[in-house]
Amino acid sequence: QVQLVESGGGLVQPGGSLRLSCVASGTIFRVNTMRWYQQAPGKQRELVASITFDGDTDYADSVKGRFTISRDNAKSTMYLQMNSLKPEDTAVFYCTAPMFTTDGVRAYWGPGTPVTVSS
Repeated sequence: QVQLVESGGGLVQPGGSLRLSCVASGTIFRVNTMRWYQQAPGKQRELVASITFDGDTDYADSVKGRFTISRDNAKSTMYLQMNSLKPEDTAVFYCTAPMFTTDGVRAYWGPGTPVTVSS
């Protein structure tokens, strides 16, 4: 079964750091551009950062200079290093990616990992 699973969320104080991971598993031929989204309570899901297969990155203005996205194609894994966390970063973080599998190419989403920034 092809799936994406996030991990690494938790409770952190303002100014702290967390590192999220997103692992793709199953019979996968290629994972294309991978993205992190966040969804704060009562708000719409928003794009945080993206990374292409070749490593080109893009960030939302709200996280530039604080978050770093990376990936390890050999491990089918994406990371989000989050530094200088603020209370407004509190959200459920989701990873998503279009993946080429035995079923063709379609987008997959992980179940999400919660991040709470609070003192």
